[in-house]
Amino acid sequence: MADPEAVGKAFLQYYYQLFESNRPGLSNLYQDGSMLTFEGQKFQGTQAIVGKLTQLPFNQCKVSCVSMDFQPSVSGGIMVFVTGSIVTEGESNALKFSQVFHLVPVGSSFVVSNDMFRLNYG
Repeated sequence: MADPEAVGKAFLQYYYQLFESNRPGLSNLYQDGSMLTFEGQKFQGTQAIVGKLTQLPFNQCKVSCVSMDFQPSVSGGIMVFVTGSIVTEGESNALKFSQVFHLVPVGSSFVVSNDMFRLNYG
């Protein structure tokens, strides 16, 4: 079984690198059965998920991860929980966020089965 922390950290580095400057490139990480809940809105499938992420009102951003937790899941996957901040282009104030991923093995790699994102206010 893959080391959840090693896989999770590598995944987050790759995911947020693409999220910051090439969101269409995230399509390789999702499948037709993948689910995204973004601020309470639900999206299923690669096309719908990447469509939502590419329609966010900014092109570039900088994501900083503050905390990261990883657990193996019963299905052989990996649960990833991250808190952090995001600064979008043209803004100086960071927005705090929480995000959860369920990564599942496909062949010798992992894809996102579930993705939940929330901004943290207050």
